[in-house]
Amino acid sequence: MTPDDILKGLYDETLVGNGPAVLDLTHQALGMQMAPGTLLFDALIPALEEVGARFERGDFFVPEMLIAGRAMAGSMEVLRPLLADTGVETIGKFLMGTVKGDVHDIGKNLVNIMLEGAGFEVIDLGVQVAPEKFVAAIDEHQPDIVGFSAFLTTTMPMFKANINALEKAGMRDSVIVMVGGAPVTQEYADAVGADGYAADASATVKRAKALLAERRSQVPA
Repeated sequence: MTPDDILKGLYDETLVGNGPAVLDLTHQALGMQMAPGTLLFDALIPALEEVGARFERGDFFVPEMLIAGRAMAGSMEVLRPLLADTGVETIGKFLMGTVKGDVHDIGKNLVNIMLEGAGFEVIDLGVQVAPEKFVAAIDEHQPDIVGFSAFLTTTMPMFKANINALEKAGMRDSVIVMVGGAPVTQEYADAVGADGYAADASATVKRAKALLAERRSQVPA
């Protein structure tokens, strides 16, 4: 196979969620001394962007997004340390967690994969994350964006509790706050004082990039 064949294969197999084939092609590419960044930016990210576009058009649904995301995640497990070694720059740092009282993580995990595929460094705190744990993690990792995920209407009030905790710690202005989850709406996000909301994983990536670009344009040179 030529390098072009490898890239086309990676793109096509990621698109249909063929994890074993994606992993096999990743190893073949590295055996041919192809650059990890080339695989990421010329095949994997474009494939996931196409998945997002098909989802928005109604051609793909959540299951297709999940299997494509998982296929890419397998390749990323191999590429991540190599990308770090080659100094490939991430576009930003995203801290993510499901709020206290909520153990749902499928949506969060899909968002994480899409964000990572788009070039973000993702720090996932898992589920049942208390406000004080978010505060400690922000202090430790200094993310650009923090994401609060909730699947239950009963745990959505934790968004406000988390934002209050950030304000009390004096770090609310230093991070962009995004919220999401099945029952969450733009109106609710506005009501709790979040900076951004997205209805699905594909939209989260776009919104995160837009918010980050807006924040950086306001920083004096």
